[in-house]
Amino acid sequence: MNPSTTSSATVRAILESRRAAMNPDSRLGRPKEACEGGCGVIGLIASEPVTGKHLHRPLLQMNNRGNGKGGGLAVAGCFPDHPDHYAVHVALMDLEVRGELEKRFIDPHFDVADVQVLPHVDDYRDVGKLELAPPDVIRYFVRVKEGKREAFGAQVGIGDAEEAESEYISRNTLALNKAYYRAEDPRAFVLSQGRDLMILKGVGFAEDILEYYQLEETRGQVWIGHQRYPTRGRVWHPGGAHPFAGLDEALVHNGDLANYAAIVEYLAQKGIEPQFLTDTEVAVLLFDLYNRVYHYPLEHICEALAPTTERDFDLLPKDKQRVYRALRSSHLHGSPDGPFFFIVARSLVQRDQVQLVGITDTSMLRPQVFAIHEGDVQLGLVASEKQAIDAYLEDLSADDGRIAPVADRYWNARGGSYSDGGSFVFTAPRSGDGELVCTDKFGAQLVGSVGKQQPTYPVELPARSSASTGATVGWATLIGAAGAEAAFEEARERIQGLEFDQLRQILGRLVVWSRENREHRETALEFLSLLLDQRYDTGNKKPSAMRALAGEAIKQLLDSLPPVGRGADDPCRRVTLETADDVGGPPPGGGFLAIDARGFEVEGTVSVSRLLVRAYEQGWKRFVVYACHGDRFIGCGLGPHSVGVRIDVYGSSGDYLGSGLDGAEIHVHGDAQDQVGQILKRGRIIIHGNAGQTLLYGAKGGEVFIRGNTAGRPLINAVGNVRVVVNGTCLDYAAESFMAGPPIGGGFLVINGVFNLEDGRVFGLETKYPGTNLFSLASGGCCYLNDPYGTVTGAQLNGARFDPFLQEDWNVLEPYLRTNQQLFRIHTRYDLLLVDGVLRWPKEVFRKVVPRSAPEPVE
Repeated sequence: MNPSTTSSATVRAILESRRAAMNPDSRLGRPKEACEGGCGVIGLIASEPVTGKHLHRPLLQMNNRGNGKGGGLAVAGCFPDHPDHYAVHVALMDLEVRGELEKRFIDPHFDVADVQVLPHVDDYRDVGKLELAPPDVIRYFVRVKEGKREAFGAQVGIGDAEEAESEYISRNTLALNKAYYRAEDPRAFVLSQGRDLMILKGVGFAEDILEYYQLEETRGQVWIGHQRYPTRGRVWHPGGAHPFAGLDEALVHNGDLANYAAIVEYLAQKGIEPQFLTDTEVAVLLFDLYNRVYHYPLEHICEALAPTTERDFDLLPKDKQRVYRALRSSHLHGSPDGPFFFIVARSLVQRDQVQLVGITDTSMLRPQVFAIHEGDVQLGLVASEKQAIDAYLEDLSADDGRIAPVADRYWNARGGSYSDGGSFVFTAPRSGDGELVCTDKFGAQLVGSVGKQQPTYPVELPARSSASTGATVGWATLIGAAGAEAAFEEARERIQGLEFDQLRQILGRLVVWSRENREHRETALEFLSLLLDQRYDTGNKKPSAMRALAGEAIKQLLDSLPPVGRGADDPCRRVTLETADDVGGPPPGGGFLAIDARGFEVEGTVSVSRLLVRAYEQGWKRFVVYACHGDRFIGCGLGPHSVGVRIDVYGSSGDYLGSGLDGAEIHVHGDAQDQVGQILKRGRIIIHGNAGQTLLYGAKGGEVFIRGNTAGRPLINAVGNVRVVVNGTCLDYAAESFMAGPPIGGGFLVINGVFNLEDGRVFGLETKYPGTNLFSLASGGCCYLNDPYGTVTGAQLNGARFDPFLQEDWNVLEPYLRTNQQLFRIHTRYDLLLVDGVLRWPKEVFRKVVPRSAPEPVE
């Protein structure tokens, strides 16, 4: 049915008929203590089907976000033999109930095309950490009997045959759950009933559910997974685990809805009864209401769930403001309140498409990362943690040479944003034959490295190479004679004209050369790190592919180091999980300890972070950690006075990197995740990409330099003398409650507001600071904002004010910008002070934000 022709009479008929069927006490909802929240979520959509086994590793790496009391997954675009049948999945906790259930809720209502008993392992105790057997699951591919559908439509006033059928399916599920699940002794319930869609879940970790139901070789275009940690839930049961189903959509949720009871009341007014004791269920019921009953476009569904507010609303076009006001007046009392991040898998049968949607709450209170991979296979990914996305890509890449181990682009969403809405949508043809498209909430398409070349993965560098002359000799000679910087400057000019196979040969030979000339090995590592970190023109090659190539060269160079206990005359050593107990002290003459993170647990006693502490206590001060896979707390626990320690981190580091650091220096060769540098005291953290949520929470000192952006809430409650340079921007709530000493001489945050393009060019961002809370409630320190056009207004400061930028400010700031230039090649003069082709004075470019309580300046 065309949504534009949906009549209000049909809507009223559906809602009134639902209300008539409700239990009288349904408005009471569920006990408040039964609401659930706080989790790890991930989703993937592909332009062609992928197998379920690749979801295992990213789920495992977010294991700490679960507690083994609930986990699950959903897949869409997975039933090519029955794409238009409703796939009713019934979980049986009591096998004896099957015959009775079919006689009451299947046979009388449906034409059944197929019945399948889902396979599972023989003994649940053989799977991971499962403590209880997940339910047996029966799948019924059905359509409503024609006579039943017509009679039902006439009875409730639904004239459209498809709408009548979908509502009939939904009502039958409700009745089945009332009969067999809401009873004192739950015996069965419906997991999902959508077309080309399946949900499986249970009491356990999500990866264990995947393994138990033997989904490793199941193929689908959309996969979502969930690790649940129920912060307020008390009932752990298969029905309470995520995902939850609407009809043709499945939803997972990281967060905790504070207004659960209010949403239950709102849904009761629409004749909708929650069944499963969780706030996530009411979220998908809202989605289903807005989608299937009201036929709202996706933009309006996202707005109803996460309304645009404050300044962002004022910056919307007037026509959108009118529509959004109407949505708000109708649905605000049912809008989720509190921290949430939703991932939705959709099967759009009418449009022959599948879809993956990420929706961020307006205040960005839960972490989220989006990514896109382009090429022969296009992928869209969403997760609580970037490291989980990277794990997904690495696993896919190992199985399919067309897929890179890194994405082309990663980003965070700003909830309720006027610019992109804080929600992103990936859509692909259901047939698997066509292009995947990524749009923001408003329908604007994201475009990346379309048409660029990439190699076949995994990239293998030759152990012996014919490329022993020309570029290899030139780069190696420069590395040995003039250093890594000089070699990089020569290489960046030549890379544009080289093909991938030539580069592969050159870097392979360079790794061999570094092995044979170990006195230059650290310089070669520095050169390869510049290829990985810096932005430069790669010609017709995808920049992400060039980074993958440099990353592989770094890995091979470090893999070639002698293991601890051998190579006594070599100043460098490599330690693995198997040799972690034999680190010993460093040899005379310096060198570094390379820690291969593969195989280590991401946290705990058998983790990289604890090994670093033990090695430091043995006397090591120079560390290279590589092949990271979400390793948390790197650099934590070194104790006071760790000046002189340096840690380089390659791969996907995890949360809390550098927290509590007191003197050491950490270089992150890529993006960093959430909670970096919490309670930092001294030292330096350098991030060659973006940083996640709550950067430097409660930091007391130290220096941090970031090439890209930070997500929400950087530097909250920071004190002392912490000093930070962010070259991109901060999404919102930057330096809230900042307490870092006097405006001059204390701590500060620099927001340069520039975008470093992949080819090395630097452009100023149109919006230097997009949020509505900059320096809010601050009582000390200052913020230096590169904003020559005055795009940030006083209304965004929320308790702070603009002061004149003085020569004394420049004297403090300029040395940090000089260091920033050396690190990232973002030039102070030409990239920051050059405005419209004219070199400006610093006071014409930088604006100074101070607490409202700060003394007035004396010029």
